Amino acid sequence: MRDSNEASWTQVLEMLEFMADATRIPILLDGDTGYGNFNNVRRLVRKLEQRGVAGVCIEDKLFPKTNSFIDGDKQQLADVDEFCSRIKAGKDAQLDDEFTIITRVEAFIAGWGLGEALRRAEAYHAAGSDGILIHSALSRPTEVLAFQKEWAGRSPVVIVPTKYHSTSTDVFREAGFSIAIWANHQLRAAVVAMQETARTIAAEQNLRSVEDRIAPVAELFRLQGAPELQEAEKRYLPKPQAQCRALILAASRGSELGELTAQRPKTMVKVRGRPLLSHIVAAYNASGIKRIQVVRGYCAVTIDLPSLTYTDNHEYADSGELLSLAAGLAGEADNGLDLCVSYGDVIFNHYIIDTLNETEDDFAIVVDTDWRESANRGRAADYVSCTQAHSRRNFYQQVFLESAAADLPEERIHGEWMGFLKVAATALPRFRDVVARLAANPANRQAKMFAVLTEWMRGGEKLRAIYTTGHWLDVDSLDDVLAASEFG
Repeated sequence: MRDSNEASWTQVLEMLEFMADATRIPILLDGDTGYGNFNNVRRLVRKLEQRGVAGVCIEDKLFPKTNSFIDGDKQQLADVDEFCSRIKAGKDAQLDDEFTIITRVEAFIAGWGLGEALRRAEAYHAAGSDGILIHSALSRPTEVLAFQKEWAGRSPVVIVPTKYHSTSTDVFREAGFSIAIWANHQLRAAVVAMQETARTIAAEQNLRSVEDRIAPVAELFRLQGAPELQEAEKRYLPKPQAQCRALILAASRGSELGELTAQRPKTMVKVRGRPLLSHIVAAYNASGIKRIQVVRGYCAVTIDLPSLTYTDNHEYADSGELLSLAAGLAGEADNGLDLCVSYGDVIFNHYIIDTLNETEDDFAIVVDTDWRESANRGRAADYVSCTQAHSRRNFYQQVFLESAAADLPEERIHGEWMGFLKVAATALPRFRDVVARLAANPANRQAKMFAVLTEWMRGGEKLRAIYTTGHWLDVDSLDDVLAASEFG
């Protein structure tokens, strides 16, 4: 807004309240003319004290005022006696002896010269002013230095060297000025930075050129005091109850890892000193999910992490994912919670679980758009075709699964299913029926989870597909174990 009293004094107070919350150093308000006559000034002083503001500077102009650097010599000054009434009223209104009223003399700005500046300053000093702000629009500090010499230390003198910015601060210090206010340089610097950043983003349509030149999000959180709020939440808020439980399918050995799984299943292979399953559990915990069930099979007794429940697939040696899922669903009651299912050999960022939990669909899966990475590595992958390919245009549109197979033609592949699915609590009875029916058929003994997805859709159910890119790693080989050590 323009510096012409376009912002009301109550709007200014609102900003001051935020500033006082953010800093412990004294705040001196540029109070313009005091926003009116003596009555406005004394009310302003009381409100400033209530907000912990240290002082106010008022200037001897008429309300509404105009910035001193816009036709300053044409601006009218206040009557000296009337302005003194503002000072007296403000000093009488203050309750804190330390509150300060600085009076800004605009005589040089209006072209009246040193004599008028001294006359006004003396009157304001006699009225109770705690200090004089002497203002000048010259590019050299000759006027303010002349005033300071004649004033001879009768009270503190403040300057605003906006125009005579090339003068060394040592000159002001030697002359005995009390405060130099660098009035608007932070604002002006921010304007340049924001314009340059916006111009770059508009031209390049990405953030690569600006990300290293701007403050990280973590710095904003630090300035806002986010860590303190997080600690306060731990002290005061009730612990949230998870609305979802997890089922981890971890019955297979992982023979492709050789000796690493000779005495333990793949899910217990150590990554960064902890079993792979421990990392999976930590990711679920980070999403607020504490109720976790694991389906064991190969070397079942070696899977013994605390705070988990276990169900065993005793037929793991000659069965597939479908039978492990059926065993898991039979091993624990629903209890009105949604269900998240994932594999025991997939390490992932909890962002994936958060994304699943945000959906309100009965059935949802997560699809990685970077499916060619799996193809380039030459490993088997679970490919899917959806109602729409991933694009910026359909970012907010719902996408549903159409087909799923390991051998989809490349032109039909929209992504790789990452092994994560969510079933809403209300849909779990129907889901149990589908899984139980499939598992009862001997022909499905070796079936993968794809069979469940296909049967679910064949029954007329919709299966929501949520696109993402990365944030997971399927541990299928020794190279994957090494990569998992750097995951995150």
